[in-house]
Amino acid sequence: MTRMKIHPPDRMRRRLACRTLALPLVLSLAFPLCAAAAGTAPRASADVAGAAGQALERRVKAAFLYKFLGYAEFPPQAFADPAGPLTIAVVGSDDMAAELARIAAGRVVAGRPIAVRRVAEHETVPPVHLLFVAGSDGERAGRVLRAAPGSFLTVTECDGGLRYGSVINFRIVDERVRFDVSLDAAEKNNVKLSSRLLTVANRIQKGGS
Repeated sequence: MTRMKIHPPDRMRRRLACRTLALPLVLSLAFPLCAAAAGTAPRASADVAGAAGQALERRVKAAFLYKFLGYAEFPPQAFADPAGPLTIAVVGSDDMAAELARIAAGRVVAGRPIAVRRVAEHETVPPVHLLFVAGSDGERAGRVLRAAPGSFLTVTECDGGLRYGSVINFRIVDERVRFDVSLDAAEKNNVKLSSRLLTVANRIQKGGS
């Protein structure tokens, strides 16, 4: 008689969470970023290979950002218009804004369309549901976050981004895009994150840990 293999509850929850976030996880966990460079023509220059890797990383992160919206619960005051869109603002990367706009075009999350805004460095960030601050400069990211109190789900990609107040910070771990989460920052920003999202986080920070 064939025995049914039973997985421990924590492993089962992790598998279900991974399936739920299938699109970005397939891109980030199953496809190392270095594969983009390896897949270029043999005579391609290092610059071309590097550009290919950066483009892949940007696509993976954009897929994550889009998915994050579906696993965040925003407070009622986040919607001045009951039928209004979920708004994403991108600071510091027109390419990321363009990629997000491409992914979000024609799609809805929780019954709402998605609007993507490019915000220049010198502009004031308007109230948005998700704010992504591009770039590796943590001090700069911190300044942008402090100047954008109307943002709920804040995401960065700098070294130690959680220290500067972001709710989620992207990291490259073993050449794959992963992310850390600060529950303290989420609570401060009045946004609740789904346990399914937390299950696949690289690290969860709570209480300064």
